[in-house]
Amino acid sequence: MDEKAFAELVERQIAGGVHGLVPAGTTGESVTLSDDEHRRVVELCIQVARGRVPVIAGAGSNSTAHAIELVRFAKTVGADGALVVAPYYNRPSQEGLYQHFAAINEAVQLPVLTYNVPSRTSVDISNETLARLAKLPNIVGIKDATGDLGRASLQRLDCGDEWIMLSGNDDTALGYMAHGGHGCISVTSNVAPDACSAMYNACFAKDWETALYWQDRLIRLHKALFADASPAPAKFALAHLGLCAEELRLPLSPCSEAAREAVLAGMRDAGVI
Repeated sequence: MDEKAFAELVERQIAGGVHGLVPAGTTGESVTLSDDEHRRVVELCIQVARGRVPVIAGAGSNSTAHAIELVRFAKTVGADGALVVAPYYNRPSQEGLYQHFAAINEAVQLPVLTYNVPSRTSVDISNETLARLAKLPNIVGIKDATGDLGRASLQRLDCGDEWIMLSGNDDTALGYMAHGGHGCISVTSNVAPDACSAMYNACFAKDWETALYWQDRLIRLHKALFADASPAPAKFALAHLGLCAEELRLPLSPCSEAAREAVLAGMRDAGVI
């Protein structure tokens, strides 16, 4: 693990105006990290951030016991919260999903964001299940990567005013904010933190015209970063900027030439290069 590059990336995000950091997520290649590396990424992020912005530690697993261990570690090292993905591969029922998060809520006193990404997990946390989870004291919100904007409005009504709603999709995040969302856990921010921060600050100010301006500048980059298996395009973009090496662990591999061309075009649109 390149700790120096990681620390510099964290500093670049903070300097770019982001409102929080999420180490050990998908873009952070969490699925190919050992447990010790996963813990080190979270710990190092907290150390570098030094309380300047909140740190929400990736802590998901398809084993409830393992997820509890990761959330407990996040609390121990000073994370402000944890991001816990819906258990993948074993495809639990809605009751199983509820009990998974309820067990984490009971085991660790730390704010937890659920992460609903059916395209990766093959399971969808229903709004009805989220409404039940919203009643638990430590389950505080969601990273929603379903792309279903109408559902966001219904979820806001079902889960109440205290429920935190963060988009998991950069390309639809502007619409998500208009439906009452509170922000985005962004892939694109890794490459263009200043532009992403400008867009969300405009959303918070309800300056939708300015937000749309930034959306138009960023949309091709949003799309290009998924032109190949993520996070390969993001890793290419950061390597092109000289911020890290373009290395991934199998089964991930560097992105295709077509994806590289799309990423560079998107970076030009966004003003990164």
